[in-house]
Amino acid sequence: MSENSKREFVGFTTVSLVVNDEARRIVVEPRTTLLDALRDELGLTGTKKACDRGECGACTVHIDGRRVLSCMTLAAMHAGKRIATIEGLERNGVLHPVQTAFIEHDGFQCGFCTSGQIMSAVAMIAEAKAGWPSAATDDIKRQFTLRELSKTEIRERMSGNLCRCACYPNIVDAIAEAVERG
Repeated sequence: MSENSKREFVGFTTVSLVVNDEARRIVVEPRTTLLDALRDELGLTGTKKACDRGECGACTVHIDGRRVLSCMTLAAMHAGKRIATIEGLERNGVLHPVQTAFIEHDGFQCGFCTSGQIMSAVAMIAEAKAGWPSAATDDIKRQFTLRELSKTEIRERMSGNLCRCACYPNIVDAIAEAVERG
């Protein structure tokens, strides 16, 4: 349905977003999830629709720099916000270091969870750089440092992202490698 024909229906709303550094306007029904808006309205199908219940992490995107399950939030709630999807990670044809590490460490098999895993990993590394502790952090009273991001820490911080193929060892190795490279 075109934007003009949607406006004829009562109950639709126009939402302005910045998606992958590009200003975008979409017309959606107010109950449209951000996941459905990204996939159906903007054609950004890298963000995967898997469980559609916030249980698997395949739909992870960044909203204003924070990782969010896009199936659990409404598009209309994010007017004016900056959204980053897997399509927005590469810059000028150069993959993000986490994307490169996933390829090098074979951090995927079927690939269905991969975009969510990568988006979560990028945000998780930023959280660790900012000093955020996790449930696996030994001493939460002192500032966490990136060099403390052990494989145990990575597994804990990535625990919201499930992999049907059980590529967890390769995923953890890929993230550790990306952190090491800086």
